[in-house]
Amino acid sequence: MPDRSVDYVFVDPPFGENFYYADLAYLTESWYRVRTPLLDQAIVSASATYRKTLDDYREAMTDCFREFHRVLKPGRWMTVEFNNSSNQVWLAIQEALSMAGFVVADTRVFDKEQLSFAQLAAKNAVKRDLIISAYRPALEMEERFSLHAGAEVGAWEFVTEHLAHLPLAEGTAAAGALVRERQADRLYDRMVAFHIHHGVTIPMTAGEFYAGLERRFPVRDDMYFLPEQVESYERRRMTFKQLAQAEQFITSESSAVQWLRQQLKAKPRTFAEIMPPFFTELQAGLPEWEHLPDLRVLLDENFLQDEQDRWYVPDPKKAADLEKLRTKALIKEFEAYISGRGALSRFRSEAVRAGFREAWARRDFGLIVKVGERLPADVFVDDPQLLYYFDNAKRLRS
Repeated sequence: MPDRSVDYVFVDPPFGENFYYADLAYLTESWYRVRTPLLDQAIVSASATYRKTLDDYREAMTDCFREFHRVLKPGRWMTVEFNNSSNQVWLAIQEALSMAGFVVADTRVFDKEQLSFAQLAAKNAVKRDLIISAYRPALEMEERFSLHAGAEVGAWEFVTEHLAHLPLAEGTAAAGALVRERQADRLYDRMVAFHIHHGVTIPMTAGEFYAGLERRFPVRDDMYFLPEQVESYERRRMTFKQLAQAEQFITSESSAVQWLRQQLKAKPRTFAEIMPPFFTELQAGLPEWEHLPDLRVLLDENFLQDEQDRWYVPDPKKAADLEKLRTKALIKEFEAYISGRGALSRFRSEAVRAGFREAWARRDFGLIVKVGERLPADVFVDDPQLLYYFDNAKRLRS
């Protein structure tokens, strides 16, 4: 098919190790005297005859998505339907999308109501599908990004393009909902992933990025918009009887800082005021490997105090200085992870992030792979950004 000739793509990818397609087709293929080449299957299989690893599956999906990207018109959409209970397969699909050049704009649950036979019969089958909406960036943006790759202007080119593709709001008139993709931390993660998959240095820290968002884009209800989108959102906002706030659970140091930022941005608080709700959110538990600093350390490293000992979100200039000090401390922590051997059982995920970011800027891909191989596999499920660094470092190192 010609390049950039398709208006829309819908795809329901193979189910990892849930189905061995050639085996299921054996009887029919025997009747027609044809055979599916076993080694060409996009599956995960431990079979000694045709072993296929998760990496093989990811590569096959990446090849498919690259072809979809080639034929899809710039600025147009692809829908990916996902039905699988495996975190690793879910990550492989997302990684393949990014590697192919797509940008994910939305993920939501799709209840088909009419279940398949396997969904009805299997005890642990997933009863609902996930729908991923991804787009191919506009050709003009890709050209401008390549021209300014590694510079701040390239990052803001991406954010402008991404905001243009995101829905203004979600929900019904009775109960509206915030668009999670429009919040600062998610925009930062998307920007970082876009740079990593293009093999480009991330041009700014999280603190600098958040400060830039405040300066460049209007904010409403803790979401960021393009200037021309604000009026439409405010009209839509008036139709909601209530607007549900996005729930932010504390599952890592990064989410803890974001939760604190959300609380303190609304109102400065003393340590005594912030501690009870913080511990309430923390009850859900953390991954066993996450070494979360004490609340007071998190406040010291990320926020400032006023004359009444109330913690508040610093203004952009002071936040940038605070970020530099925090990054220096995190890099020092990361250095302890380099020299050791064996699996890391306890560590600060933010220190690993900071170390990977600095190593990526130096193009020291071997260091990223060395430390990444010591991390538990489930870390990459909880933190896709670390996965982007690790997988791309392996690719570029070789």
